[in-house]
Amino acid sequence: MAFNFGAPSGTAGTAAATAAPTGGFGGFGTTTTTAGSAFSFSAPTNTGTTGLFGGTQNKGFGFGTGFGTTTGTSTGLGTGLGTGLGFGGFNTQQQQQQQQQTTLGGLFSQPTQAPAQSNQLINTASALSAPTLLGDERDAILAKWNQLQAFWGTGKGYFNNNIPPVEFTQENPFCRFKAVGYSCMPNNKDEDGLVVLVFNKKETDIRSQQQQLVESLHKVLGGNQTLTVNVEGIKTLPDDQTEVVIYVIERSPNGTSRRVPATTLYAHFEQTNIKTQLQQLGVTLSMTRTELSPAQIKQLLQNPPAGVDPIIWEQAKVDNPDPEKLIPVPMVGFKELLRRLKVQDQMTKQHQTRLDIISEDIGELQKNQTTTMAKIAQYKRKLMDLSHRTLQVLIKQEIQRKSGYAIQADEEQLRVQLDTIQCELNAPTQFKGRLNELMSQIRMQNHFGAVKSEERYYIDADLLREIKQHLKQQQEGLSHLISIIKDDLEDIKLVEHGLNETIHIRGGVFS
Repeated sequence: MAFNFGAPSGTAGTAAATAAPTGGFGGFGTTTTTAGSAFSFSAPTNTGTTGLFGGTQNKGFGFGTGFGTTTGTSTGLGTGLGTGLGFGGFNTQQQQQQQQQTTLGGLFSQPTQAPAQSNQLINTASALSAPTLLGDERDAILAKWNQLQAFWGTGKGYFNNNIPPVEFTQENPFCRFKAVGYSCMPNNKDEDGLVVLVFNKKETDIRSQQQQLVESLHKVLGGNQTLTVNVEGIKTLPDDQTEVVIYVIERSPNGTSRRVPATTLYAHFEQTNIKTQLQQLGVTLSMTRTELSPAQIKQLLQNPPAGVDPIIWEQAKVDNPDPEKLIPVPMVGFKELLRRLKVQDQMTKQHQTRLDIISEDIGELQKNQTTTMAKIAQYKRKLMDLSHRTLQVLIKQEIQRKSGYAIQADEEQLRVQLDTIQCELNAPTQFKGRLNELMSQIRMQNHFGAVKSEERYYIDADLLREIKQHLKQQQEGLSHLISIIKDDLEDIKLVEHGLNETIHIRGGVFS
């Protein structure tokens, strides 16, 4: 999962450079150049730098519109290698160092926007606390309405007839729909040359047309035969989008090759004419996949994003589960939360798919293991049979070879030893008796074991519980029946006693 910390932008003379789309960690020290008639990756000459948070209002995550973006012009087709084409060859180390120094200088330079920001804060405070638009008690209602808009992060706050209204965005410090999450930091170096292109197409379409895509990208790079476009990986994204990671290899006339740096390739893709060609191919986003330097990470962590409470930002840094691999990222608004949720669902599906594949592989391996074990047992039996047959052949061959010869001394010694062993085995008090006793015990154990195994049984716990409940109910029924019988016996005794008294009374009367 990649998240953007600013969209780089820049201008130089008449070179038109549009703002790069959001997403990824792109934009760190990138260079915007204007190319000639052919494709060139020569190191540009930097003419200016911007501050860390750019010169415009912060958008997206609030990290600004550029992280040390530089502008420059390139009038040549590249130096080095003596060909005037390609990426400027392998002799651009000094230019790259100069570019890096200028880029770092622009990265950590501080913007001079204090007056504008101060006026913005004052106007916002006036719109939320003391608007003077109507001059009566309705201003208090307007202030509450402005506060509600500021909390929601949308709308305009009117507070004075002579001053334009304040535009409330989700980056304002009063917006309530904000949270801080964590994103993985890339660990690829600039020398790896990895650049991410996001296509507005499905993964199946990209994979089916991968070769055509590589050829189209090669044409975008000028069709230079010394350049080779390679696909590092393809991954599905939400909303039917696909992420394609590419790198370009440049071959020199002396047979050596190298990967074009990611920042150089990204700067070429950000040129106006090249960007238009990429959009025609379906590219909606391009970014570099390079690791952040310790200075850049420190700068990001020390300065809270626009609209994020410094206390919340500090707490997010403290709660970071893995500061070495994760970096806090603000989530502003429901759209960003929904986007992260979609990405999380997509990653969960990918993980589940990978787990299913691993499970199928494990099942196949288990089947293969069972088949292999059966074959091994079969081969063992076959080996034993062949060993016995070989021994019989050797015995017959040896008998045939020794036929007609007298018994030799060593054979006589061997015969004596065999006779001695046979006698010891046949002696009643020696091994034969013990062997017979052991065989008897083994037969008895097998017999008793078979009898015990037949008598063994097991009752399930739930079934045993049901049996106990049923027996309990039967016991209660029997007890109730016994009590009824006892009551009936008492009634019968009373009836008998009454009948006896009646008979005596009648006998006395008739007498």
